[in-house]
Amino acid sequence: MYDDLRHFLLIAKHGTFTAAAERAHLSQPALSASVKRLEEDLGGRLFDRGRHGAELTAAGTALLPHASAIHAALLAGRRAVAEIEGLLAGEVRVAAGATATTYLLPKILARFRRKHEGIKFLLREGYALDIRAHVASGELDLGIVTGKGDDVWMQDELIVVASPKIDARRAGFLTFPEGSSTRELLQKHYGDVEIVMELAGIAAVKGNVRAGMGKALLSRSAVEADLRAGRLVEVRSRKSPIRRTLSLVHRGQARLPPAAAALRVAILG
Repeated sequence: MYDDLRHFLLIAKHGTFTAAAERAHLSQPALSASVKRLEEDLGGRLFDRGRHGAELTAAGTALLPHASAIHAALLAGRRAVAEIEGLLAGEVRVAAGATATTYLLPKILARFRRKHEGIKFLLREGYALDIRAHVASGELDLGIVTGKGDDVWMQDELIVVASPKIDARRAGFLTFPEGSSTRELLQKHYGDVEIVMELAGIAAVKGNVRAGMGKALLSRSAVEADLRAGRLVEVRSRKSPIRRTLSLVHRGQARLPPAAAALRVAILG
């Protein structure tokens, strides 16, 4: 039934039997036969096929989250067995926000890699809501998010910084797009402030702040070198520093593949 569920998920994702067959490296009749077996096993029709492709029926919609969970669990199980048996060196899929991926994780990952040279990493930058969803679906092993999670990792301090060449009190803010935890904290603590520039990357924010385009709320860990070098100065006020909790999220310690479980321990110290 595993292959039949996988084929069901491919059709649900790509919207047509043709596209799903291509990705499954099957003929369309073979894919149709797979879906028919699944429908017979479950006792319900899963797709309506029409001019615009394949649409999930009510039964198919009900099955979708369960099929996704089963698929993710089987993939994790295969990885775990392979790693234990020495067939694979191991892989860890991690996601975090800009600060963690750029400034907090690299040293930890480098130390971990020196001890486990065969481990392959997939490190993705993202926003908390997306990270939580991808961890829950099994696409990621570990996520680092602002706020509550499965393991509290650390307290991160955010401060306002600006170029020493400008009057920071009169400057507007540079910040990240909606969905960023830093943007949310800026709005929560500073209210309806003037946003003069919205940038997707932390390096772009820092570069434009250094150039005098405005000020920004950033993690102290991201600007330490700039503060020491005098390229930036801290703009002190009663509203900052702001402290946020960074936490690890996963689908439970027992469900982590061995490599991911070892990395979790390394991150938590």
